[in-house]
Amino acid sequence: MLDNHQKNIATFIHLSTFSRFFIPFGNFIGPLILWSANKEKSTFVDEHGKQALNFQISIFLYALILGTLTVPFFIFKLVGSFDFIDFHGFHDFHISLDKPSPLLYIGGGLGVLAIIAFIVELALIVMASLKARDGELYRYPFTINFLK
Repeated sequence: MLDNHQKNIATFIHLSTFSRFFIPFGNFIGPLILWSANKEKSTFVDEHGKQALNFQISIFLYALILGTLTVPFFIFKLVGSFDFIDFHGFHDFHISLDKPSPLLYIGGGLGVLAIIAFIVELALIVMASLKARDGELYRYPFTINFLK
């Protein structure tokens, strides 16, 4: 039987991922501290801690992959207009907005995908917190189980 303390700790594990907006890497530090301090006391808290950390690690990995794909498109667009052999400074440099490159469309599309993924991530964290508050186990979608 779960008591309110276990439900509250599990809820705060998920909500502590929002500390990343105030503390660098707070989305890893907050859940890790709460989980490691309480994982032996309750299997419910242990499962929620693992889920929250696995989800944050997975999201970080996906963001690295998406960033690795997105950034080169913008760099190629900017660098493509330079002539490095006959470079005379930036007086001849201009960006044409009337005819955007397909690379810019691809990079912009990936950027929009990143924004949508961020909003979905926030919604999933709130859903997991509500499930933990109600005493239910929540499994994040698209999560790689690093901690078992």
